Amino acid sequence: MSGVLDSHLHVWDLDVSDYSWLGPQHGALHRSFSPAEAALHLAAADIDGAVLVQAEDSETDTAYLLEVAARFGFVVGVVGWVRLDKPGAAREQLDVYGHRLCGVRHLVHVDPRDNFLELPQVLESLRLLAERGLPFDVPDAWPRHWAAVMHLADVLPNLTVVVDHLGKPPREAEDMATWATALRAAAVRPNVVAKLSGLQAPGRPFTVTALRPIFEVALDAFGAERLMYGGDWPMTVPDGGYRKHWSVMRALLSELSPDERRAIEHGTAEAVYAISMSRLTDQSPTDADRLRAITKDV
Repeated sequence: MSGVLDSHLHVWDLDVSDYSWLGPQHGALHRSFSPAEAALHLAAADIDGAVLVQAEDSETDTAYLLEVAARFGFVVGVVGWVRLDKPGAAREQLDVYGHRLCGVRHLVHVDPRDNFLELPQVLESLRLLAERGLPFDVPDAWPRHWAAVMHLADVLPNLTVVVDHLGKPPREAEDMATWATALRAAAVRPNVVAKLSGLQAPGRPFTVTALRPIFEVALDAFGAERLMYGGDWPMTVPDGGYRKHWSVMRALLSELSPDERRAIEHGTAEAVYAISMSRLTDQSPTDADRLRAITKDV
């Protein structure tokens, strides 16, 4: 095993749910992406396992992901959705979802409510997550929800806040400087961690040179022990797919010390989501090797 755990992988099935954010305008993304296909891409890139992350704010999508987790050995946990604006419903959902749920996420960047993370009922539900040791993922937080993320970290110090995709940093130099300052301010909060994921941007190169400034800011702000690798597949499909993106991230990680690499490649995700790579040892090495062999050109 390479010891790499992808902390941010999606699968979705257009026959299962609506995914209202997804449409023909998304081109190659507008189709179903199955767990079997995901497994092939992970195997081809020598990635050992993954955390599935919700792609829709619905019980249907989360139930689907939990079913996938029960059936596919490469899945070590699910970051699902609960109705945070109704604490009673959130509690009931958490009771039903069980041990495979390792975190919760809400698509704040899609939700029309600018103040969603400040609603009293949402804060009550997030306190419930903290009590249960479940982290809260926040996607695409920069800049619309950045102040709210820091406020959450301050008022709920026992809640681990996961900043997906480093908040989605801009690529323009003048905007990057503002983002970098904001990221460092978030990193001062010890209960905030971040994902090196989703850093592709339309019309922008995804190369070691292009990503190095973002990577270095994140590493300096959080340290490796509060950063985790995420592939964000299949969102990477329009920009070259899983293996191309992993090759760029792997090149950046290769410059780090062994301890730093271990943290980003699996240690931080295991600690934050209370999961373990050890459960992957139950998979058959023969099956894993066969997958890698037949997908060498994926």
